Amino acid sequence: MRGLLIKNAKAIYGLRPAGQNTVNGRAMAELPAIHDAWLTAEDGLITAFGPMADLPGITDWSGLTVIDATGRFVLPGWCDPHTHSIFAAPREEEFVDKINGLSYQEIAARGGGILNSAMKLRAMAEEELFAKAKARVEAMMHQGTVALEIKSGYGLSLDSELKMLRIAKRLKEVLPVRMKTTLLAAHALPPEFKADRTAYLDLICEQLIPQVAKEELADYVDVFCETNYFTVPEMERVLVAGAAHGLRGKVHVNQFTSIGGIQAAVKHGALSVDHLEVMEPADIEALAGSGTIPTLLPSCSFFLRIPYGPARQLMERDLPVALATDHNPGTTPSGNMNFVLSLACIQMRMLPEEAINAMTMNSAAAMEVSDELGSITVGKRASLIITKEVPSLAYLPYAFGSDHIDTVLIDGTPVRSGSVLA
Repeated sequence: MRGLLIKNAKAIYGLRPAGQNTVNGRAMAELPAIHDAWLTAEDGLITAFGPMADLPGITDWSGLTVIDATGRFVLPGWCDPHTHSIFAAPREEEFVDKINGLSYQEIAARGGGILNSAMKLRAMAEEELFAKAKARVEAMMHQGTVALEIKSGYGLSLDSELKMLRIAKRLKEVLPVRMKTTLLAAHALPPEFKADRTAYLDLICEQLIPQVAKEELADYVDVFCETNYFTVPEMERVLVAGAAHGLRGKVHVNQFTSIGGIQAAVKHGALSVDHLEVMEPADIEALAGSGTIPTLLPSCSFFLRIPYGPARQLMERDLPVALATDHNPGTTPSGNMNFVLSLACIQMRMLPEEAINAMTMNSAAAMEVSDELGSITVGKRASLIITKEVPSLAYLPYAFGSDHIDTVLIDGTPVRSGSVLA
């Protein structure tokens, strides 16, 4: 039995009762806490917590890891429900193109963007791709991420999409982070299908989805439903095919234009709709009461200088807003959820408590791991962040660019050891 005791915490934040899966709307402003607190875990699961005045006596200290968190906060680890962390190479040359005034769409039209990444990924050996992706995910773990979703979508062929998802499966086997995977073959139209869109959709729906389901390589199916990419009817076809094989939708919509993708995604029971930088009143209305989770990606907005998702309007409709990094080589070359926290507060005017709920409870729900992660709850995984000594919770997003994390625990085991474990 592996035991853990965290004691003398300045506060433990994110306490939730068992069975609660999301925090909705105005309730996101509340982040229940115990001050001057302790927490115990056994075999990687939280067993108890409370104020130091009520810390029970411990008679058997053998095998017990003790962490003195004096002056520090304890939080649920970050859950990142939207990443593209398997890719062959960065695209910094396109970054310079953006500085010179080219838009995302202009870069894509001349062979950059997703097609650039697909060309490089197809040419790279699986072992090299695996090693690069593993290093990226390990860096994200050190920054407090304890669960993440990884999409395919840089293969755009039967063999290369399967290669990406098989790499993700290997990552699940060797890393302690909780991971979900998504088939995003409908990310862009590959050049070889430029003259026959239907044939590529046939490949996705009739060959790729059945093979992915057979090998159990993905949990979800995704489509980049956007002007100049995939239409609403095309997205619906992929969602129907995915559902027939047990793959629920988690879809890209409303990044640059509003074309009815949200309404269609809700109709087909999508778990989440992601991006949402361009939203019409009808889009928000379609989400209200739907059970589909709006997931915002502020570091993508930051990097592309496009609008930020309307977090406050979504919360006013009592929706459980989630946050994610969108980690990818073209539009968000960062998997740092701490930067997302700062952007959510600074640019989207979310309160620190709202943003933390969006990065824990609601982001866990956006990849269906709420029964294991996202809050401090007895029976959930002891996957936690212990901060450095900071004056307040608001200091975490306020002092952006600084590293405020001391220790990261996944299932009660340190994956990043700071001074509290020295």
